[in-house]
Amino acid sequence: MREIFKQEMQQLGDDLLKQGREAARSMEGAAESLKNANLALAEQVIDADKRIDALERNLDEMGISLLARQAPVAADLRTVVSALRISSTLERMGDLARHVAYVARGRYPERVNSGEVYDLLVEMAEHATIVGHRVAELLDSHDLELAERIEEEDSILDKLHQKSFSLILDEKHHMERQELIDTVLLARYMERYGDHGVSIARRITFLVTGIHAERNMSIGDVALGYEERQ
Repeated sequence: MREIFKQEMQQLGDDLLKQGREAARSMEGAAESLKNANLALAEQVIDADKRIDALERNLDEMGISLLARQAPVAADLRTVVSALRISSTLERMGDLARHVAYVARGRYPERVNSGEVYDLLVEMAEHATIVGHRVAELLDSHDLELAERIEEEDSILDKLHQKSFSLILDEKHHMERQELIDTVLLARYMERYGDHGVSIARRITFLVTGIHAERNMSIGDVALGYEERQ
């Protein structure tokens, strides 16, 4: 019975990693479709969201089944509950990548914007892609240094998001209404993608250390507190 439980826990982790990699690839594809007005790639990202949703459903079913049949405790319970929450967050990350792809598809064959605004959106997409891949690596390694780097990338995205408002309000950027709407939405989608990455980073930190990171506490602070307790 214990061997079956171990196998099911391994499967839970494997599926979560698969979902994380799918969410990372989706943002990478969305970023490329945004940068180069790549219609085929945008369509692939939109279709891939169905796989991410299906993985979340499977993980939900597996996690609930484990809780009901095996009644895990201590670290095992923390792992199952964390997997359920992380899976839900990854599903949202997949949705955000899909939203970016929708905008890129809607403007095809043109790019979403031009000049300084376009450059900003591409830069945000690149940093969001980094977040996605680091989240996937973190799910595989549980390396808290990666968790810290995810927070750093999110800080960059937050600053770029603030900069997007300055560009939008600057009268020298004469944007059509659709360009304005697209810019506001895209910047928000990618900023939120980074926030979800931080949410997962903090959940993994809790899984490793057993300590919750408060809003004003960095992952580095939590890791340091954990090391001091050992």
